[in-house]
Amino acid sequence: MKIHLTQVFVDDQAKALHFYTEVLGFVTKHDVPVGEKDRWLTVVSPEAPDGTELLLEPLGHPAARTYRDALVADGIPLAQFAVDDVRAEYERLRGLGVRFTQEPLEMGPVTTAVFDDTCGNLIQIATQPR
Repeated sequence: MKIHLTQVFVDDQAKALHFYTEVLGFVTKHDVPVGEKDRWLTVVSPEAPDGTELLLEPLGHPAARTYRDALVADGIPLAQFAVDDVRAEYERLRGLGVRFTQEPLEMGPVTTAVFDDTCGNLIQIATQPR
């Protein structure tokens, strides 16, 4: 068993696609119309095009909005992405105008930072322990 797909709830799929591809550097895997305005919209790491997909899920269900907004209010990231160097990625993303809610923080063998994805979520980047 392996993780094939996970999701983040987004206010605006077009805005999310721009942020996740043009700013974060993911690539579009699937972009299929669903209904009148929504899309089955997934992105993947360019380093693993057949790897785990991230669904940019429209925020349609009231429970999803309550859950996501409660996480943000408490400063809890919805997802975590692995990077080789948190400090370098922090500087790169800040240079692109990304707003961080937590600067790089060393916690033993792991360094983390948290940013606002402009679509209603907090996302954590982290180095993986070696």
